[in-house]
Amino acid sequence: MAAGRTVHTQKNRVNRQGQYVYGNVVTKPSYEPQRRTSVPKRKKNVSRRVSQNRKKALAMNRAYVTFLAVAAIFALILCVNYVQMQSRITSHSKEVSSLQKELADLKEQNNTKYNSVMDSVNLDEIREKAMNELGMVYATSDQVIEYDRPSGDYVKQYEGIPEDGVLAQSDKNAK
Repeated sequence: MAAGRTVHTQKNRVNRQGQYVYGNVVTKPSYEPQRRTSVPKRKKNVSRRVSQNRKKALAMNRAYVTFLAVAAIFALILCVNYVQMQSRITSHSKEVSSLQKELADLKEQNNTKYNSVMDSVNLDEIREKAMNELGMVYATSDQVIEYDRPSGDYVKQYEGIPEDGVLAQSDKNAK
């Protein structure tokens, strides 16, 4: 080992000259070690033709610069359009949400009003008033006319029901 270096023990430090240093603080040596400096890299000898090829490869001509500029502008336009489209989608989503909320509120109001109307109508009271005050009576069996309806579930009545109870049928259904 070189002179002036310390040897570490578990508790104390001992330098080569036999002096003990107690504790965890070691005094600064009287000399500063020299720092290594990096050696500059030597330039390799390269032929003139190779150096010219490197310069040409690193140089950009006008066509390449123009192509890069057009590509950058195209990419910028795409990005702007994408952001605008995302903004429109977000605003439409918010509008749909607000319209759905409005629809739910209107349905709730409609149901509330319908239930209040239905609760206010007393069918027994209406029947009593119709029979007692207006003189209405239930229909007898000879007043009821039954009729055969054509195929289909929906009937619009434009005329009175015929006495025989049969409605006019088309030729297709008669065959």
